[in-house]
Amino acid sequence: MGKIKSIWRFYRDGFKNMTWGRELWWLILLKVVILFAVLRVFFFRPVMSGMNDEQKSQMVGEHLIKNDYTENKDTLNLITD
Repeated sequence: MGKIKSIWRFYRDGFKNMTWGRELWWLILLKVVILFAVLRVFFFRPVMSGMNDEQKSQMVGEHLIKNDYTENKDTLNLITD
């Protein structure tokens, strides 16, 4: 527990002595929030929304089988030889 306290004090005191530390952390936090919001909205749309559990499991199973078989076909032959 003492090690955790010393690490906490190290960072706390370091950031207190920085002149731009607080502003930089707010800028970093803002960038992360904006980045994740933009990525979520435009790039990672929920593909399986509106499906029930059975449809979701079937889709995932088909996707895993299709990708695994086609991508690792040569690797499987090398292992069994």
